[in-house]
Amino acid sequence: MTPFHLIPDALSAAECAALTALCAASPLKDAGLVGATTAHQIRRADLSWLDDLPEAAWVLDRMMRVVAQANREAYNFDLSDFAESPQVARYTAEREGHFDWHSDIGAGVLAARRKLTIVVQLSDPADYDGGTLELRPDSTIRQAPTTRGTAIIFPSFTLHRVTPVSRGIRWSLTLWSHGPAFR
Repeated sequence: MTPFHLIPDALSAAECAALTALCAASPLKDAGLVGATTAHQIRRADLSWLDDLPEAAWVLDRMMRVVAQANREAYNFDLSDFAESPQVARYTAEREGHFDWHSDIGAGVLAARRKLTIVVQLSDPADYDGGTLELRPDSTIRQAPTTRGTAIIFPSFTLHRVTPVSRGIRWSLTLWSHGPAFR
């Protein structure tokens, strides 16, 4: 099994810019953890939930195709649905935006069913420093590419983090595909 699978150009640069602008113009919420807790030492970012933005309905349709392709090419997991709203995260240097090591499978009813995590880089990498998505599927830490519009797909049990942003703003889209328990 590959530590992560890439789908280049999952979104065009224009689509990334449009989605970022839409979210920036909407009220953003302080990012929390599973169970609606907040711990800024673990996660510091602002979120926009796409279910709250009717103009962003096209994103889930596109990502469903991306996930189907990645699952066929790399994982062959038993997937059944997308039970959670996609989210766009804004990590700013001003807030030292980051998300410490974690996996996306949790104790919550929906988080327990997460099988694949999908992260799409929305920002141009020249617009920020830091903010690197790092994955640790084993004892080796791997950096995900920062190419705008690229989807990075990985099993939701994989440890990963976003390093602190030290300059500018990093925007990313995250969603999860769900299914029955691993066995």
